[in-house]
Amino acid sequence: MNMTTDKTEARVPVTILQVHGDVDGSNYREVIDRARELYQGGARHLLIDLTDTPYMSSAGLVALHSIALLYLGSQPPDLEDGWRAIRATSEAGGGGAQPCVKLLNLQPRVTNVLDQTGLLAFFETYTDQAAAVASF
Repeated sequence: MNMTTDKTEARVPVTILQVHGDVDGSNYREVIDRARELYQGGARHLLIDLTDTPYMSSAGLVALHSIALLYLGSQPPDLEDGWRAIRATSEAGGGGAQPCVKLLNLQPRVTNVLDQTGLLAFFETYTDQAAAVASF
């Protein structure tokens, strides 16, 4: 798995994080760390492009949830808590889509796992990058 970033302007500056490859227990912390670096560098609106991410494990869900909380200014779950961090993702779905982190081009297996866990409702998802950027 590797990641690239790009920045674009809409009504607000939008940072695009492209994730290339599966996101699982071996690399989900890298995704969180990259998003944290972007946030610390001033990014406040993040579009995560998952075009090249065919698979995401529960650890990947923890990464997405942690990033969303970070961009909302909240404290993400402690990743050392293992199952508690995973449970926190399942409790997230009830409040509707959050405005700061959005997802682009979900692949079928990723859509399925987000839907099964209730996290799909936590994120706005798009298939068109221009529409996604304009939504911020």
